[in-house]
Amino acid sequence: MEAPPGFDELKKDGRVCKLKKSIYGLKQSPRAWFERFTRTVKQCGYTQAHSDHTMFYKHNHGKIAILIVYVDDIVMTGDDIVELESLKNFLSNQFEVKDLGQLKYFLGMEVARSSKGIVISQRKYVLDLLKETGLLGCKPVATPVDPNQKLEKEDGAEAVDKNRYPEAGGEANLFGAYKARYCVCSELG
Repeated sequence: MEAPPGFDELKKDGRVCKLKKSIYGLKQSPRAWFERFTRTVKQCGYTQAHSDHTMFYKHNHGKIAILIVYVDDIVMTGDDIVELESLKNFLSNQFEVKDLGQLKYFLGMEVARSSKGIVISQRKYVLDLLKETGLLGCKPVATPVDPNQKLEKEDGAEAVDKNRYPEAGGEANLFGAYKARYCVCSELG
């Protein structure tokens, strides 16, 4: 950070400026925003979950309201409709928020509602992952490769993008991690 105009003497002494307020765009901005958000939600009586610090919940007269934050997305759920409406109004006074209505898609998960309940699926996420890796038309098999097979490069074979497959493996690992993370949420009720 450069010293502001008129503070050239700071450069000579080797001093730095201390920010008293976070500035959007700095690395610390998301942390400062989340700290402010956490304080605000706790003021409303919400408890921050120990298993996932981005999840907050509030029990009230046998009902529950839950919210979870991911970067700049907030998902709210629960059976306490009055509390959820109150929280939405409170948050809209404290932050710039936009109600996007019923949850349809979040972190690679599709949410479908019917009279029988809610179905959470990662079908689209998996299809996108298969399409991206060129494996969309492949047929499933129990064990795709003989574990004892020795792999060798074929003469004249195309070079493989060595960076792409570890990335795809990481995305596939996220597939399982999301499922586990959201099972934790459902245990609170």
